[in-house]
Amino acid sequence: MITFDDFMKVDIRVATITRAEPFPEARKPAIKLWLDVGDLGEKKSSAQITRHYDPETLIGKQVLCVVNFPPRQIGPVMSEVLVLGVPDPEGEVVLIRPDLDVPNGGRLY
Repeated sequence: MITFDDFMKVDIRVATITRAEPFPEARKPAIKLWLDVGDLGEKKSSAQITRHYDPETLIGKQVLCVVNFPPRQIGPVMSEVLVLGVPDPEGEVVLIRPDLDVPNGGRLY
């Protein structure tokens, strides 16, 4: 069990995908993402989401991401946020998204 204070340490924000490109250099199929996180600016990430998503269909979609992990080098990409998803029945990632448009940078609570 964790406390509510422990949960609040994880900073989860909404962001809009502004750019997405194939990431052929990745060990597993992935997509490079650029995300508008409101007041936090533009952040980069990569995600292994190629089963359900194509780069061109991701532009403009809002997603949830963790913004307070340290940056992590993923091949040639410095990933600044962790885009969140849940597994489908085959274990492939389905992105977590708000069901209505909300302001970028809004914090999950």
